[in-house]
Amino acid sequence: MMNIVLTGSVAYDYLMTFPGRFRDHILPDRLDSLSLSFLVDSMVRQRGGIAANIAYTLALLSERPRVMATVGEDFQEYREWLESNGVDTSAIRQLEGIFTASFFVNTDQVNAQIATFYSGAMSRAAELSFAELDPPPDLAMISANDPKAMINYVEECRRLEVAYMYDPGQQVVRLDGDQLRAGLRGATAIFVNDYEFGLIEEKTGLKLEELLAYARFVVITRGDRGADLYTRDEEVRVPAVPERQLADPTGVGDAFRGGFLKGYAHSLDLTRCTQMGVLAATYCIENRGTQGHRFSLQEFVTRFRRHFNDEGELDRLL
Repeated sequence: MMNIVLTGSVAYDYLMTFPGRFRDHILPDRLDSLSLSFLVDSMVRQRGGIAANIAYTLALLSERPRVMATVGEDFQEYREWLESNGVDTSAIRQLEGIFTASFFVNTDQVNAQIATFYSGAMSRAAELSFAELDPPPDLAMISANDPKAMINYVEECRRLEVAYMYDPGQQVVRLDGDQLRAGLRGATAIFVNDYEFGLIEEKTGLKLEELLAYARFVVITRGDRGADLYTRDEEVRVPAVPERQLADPTGVGDAFRGGFLKGYAHSLDLTRCTQMGVLAATYCIENRGTQGHRFSLQEFVTRFRRHFNDEGELDRLL
């Protein structure tokens, strides 16, 4: 079994719904004085954060993922939830006098989103170190987090010779070109969505072919078009698995990573891992919130085989 440590945000999500379309209220010729307030129909607080979301899906797939993160004094109930669902929280440090990071997202009727993120305890994630973990990880996932922590974790992985996957996510906006290049160079894999990939190209000047000189493979998620896997030898397009219902797009990319990592941890073919990621993403979008989906490993494999031919490869997971 591969010992994977997940880093990134652990947060509370405040999810709101707007009964219209944001674009109908944005005046292109007034962007320099933009001032808008949206009256929402509903709001719920749910558990979220990238590292915790990935871990939740991995745990549904019968793994016991370990999360390394900093959280606030309001985290105890969340810790109990994660542990009860099979996540190892021993490397999560709880801090007094500060709140857990919070994500505020407003979704309109065409699934466009406007979001704000309060870093809270996450701003001290750079205080954590892989060197303190026992046992040390075989693989680290470096996802969106405090920018200083992300930079430190990359440097530490190189120093400790820990393989890592680079998943900069929303922090592509905060990291400059040099910092992004440092994270990309030497990564086992790079995970981004199509918009983030465009930002990386713009900020670093690197094209896909150059990224593949940095990393073993690149995965670009493309929403309802599924995901694309790129290696130095091939390009694989994996279509989305049709959803039974469309409930909430929040956290779909995190679920994808959880599904992918399940296959990767068991040395499955990279195409199979991508297909597993796409199915995990579909489970997430069918439910409210980033940790609202639930399934057994057997249910996952059965549904997988309705859409993809695994040639019996997933038998080793059961």
